[in-house]
Amino acid sequence: MTRLPAGRSLLAVALGVSWQHRLLRHHVVPAAWRRQCFGAGSKAEDSSPVTPLLKHLMFKIKSTGPITVAEYMREVLTNPVRGYYMHHDMMGEKGDFVTSPEISQIFGELIGIWYVSEWMATGKPKTLQLVELGPGRGTLTDDILRVFNQLGSLLNKCDISIHLVEVSPKLSEIQALTLTGGKIQSELDVTSPVYMKGISKAGIPIFWYRELQDVPQGTSFYLAHEFFDALPIHKFQRTEQGWREVLIDINPKAPDQLCFVLAPSATPATEYFIQGKEARDHVEVCPDAGILIQRLACRIQEDGGAALIADYGHNGNKTDTFRSFRSHKLHDVLIAPGTADLTADVDFSYLQTMTQGRVATLGPLKQQEFLKNMGIDVRLQVLLQNSSETAMHKHLLQSYDMLMNPKKMGDRFNFFALLPHQRLARSDQKVNLQHTKSLSAPVAGFGELVWK
Repeated sequence: MTRLPAGRSLLAVALGVSWQHRLLRHHVVPAAWRRQCFGAGSKAEDSSPVTPLLKHLMFKIKSTGPITVAEYMREVLTNPVRGYYMHHDMMGEKGDFVTSPEISQIFGELIGIWYVSEWMATGKPKTLQLVELGPGRGTLTDDILRVFNQLGSLLNKCDISIHLVEVSPKLSEIQALTLTGGKIQSELDVTSPVYMKGISKAGIPIFWYRELQDVPQGTSFYLAHEFFDALPIHKFQRTEQGWREVLIDINPKAPDQLCFVLAPSATPATEYFIQGKEARDHVEVCPDAGILIQRLACRIQEDGGAALIADYGHNGNKTDTFRSFRSHKLHDVLIAPGTADLTADVDFSYLQTMTQGRVATLGPLKQQEFLKNMGIDVRLQVLLQNSSETAMHKHLLQSYDMLMNPKKMGDRFNFFALLPHQRLARSDQKVNLQHTKSLSAPVAGFGELVWK
């Protein structure tokens, strides 16, 4: 067993690939912003465009009454006709936000190393299903596949396949172009859970699904990067009469705008989702995240593998994090629905609770610490040494700063892992959110990276 830095030297040699310039902008901003007014729209907006989705939402509200924030998010982001994610490319400099894989190839390379490390730690199973939830443009999976190719001597006897869970037709087209060069085949069998398939540039089969439960059972390694933060949340406010759910209604003072209102009495969600010992006055709960994490936990418990989640988040201490982004700037969440991204911080303590003890959990760990443990400093030095161009050095250092600076992405993103209990069986302490540094069987990123 060889420990770093020797292991990191091997990592640097194995990943000796060329630098690809990535965008340096991201939608990272302080989370303190909140739409305070329950009546009129934000004064920061000069106008209130009446989008087709706004008309649809107003018709629904007029027909059935105020809607939950969860229903609003679901309609705005994934409505089949007008949903934000469904029919346009929202990422990149010309879009509304940029993610870590778009900023630097190093990010994806280190994630790829994490999966190889866990595959080795679980006994090098003969099959490896890499399952990504919400793959964006496919950039992260592409970087991971490049790592798999560079470490082919380790993986040459393993049957690798890629399974992408994506609801957006537009994004799935972009993913296919990134990963296969456009060589894809639409699945004509309407009974098949696979709606598209192709072959990667290195000959690895790729399949597209709309739901996690459609992905075949088997030894799988799951990835969710900036996925959970887009799942619909319910919002609750403590009042003198008890907890009340925050709903969305038509603004009586501006008939072409929406506003927040409080439910006049407790809703079913209030009864089910508010914990008796809750100390905060404002709470956000994402039941879809709870269901999804339970499915992941059950699969890992039954079939082995691991899951890595990276996202904005907190440990059950934040209150109002619901926000919107357009053109890399904060945008009123209720203005022009369907034209901007909606997001809310992930409650990692809630995810840990919802695993119900089926798996071990590690994290949440700040991005800067996770990437440092994975060897980002060594990788940066290799890239700097392999390039003599001043402009390239500048790009490398800028992207490193964006990923690692605590005031940028370094402290705003967290890593959280699900692992089979037997993976950490040698630890004599209970594995939970507070015991990530006492493990006797280190996990890459959450402890010192180990190469066998």
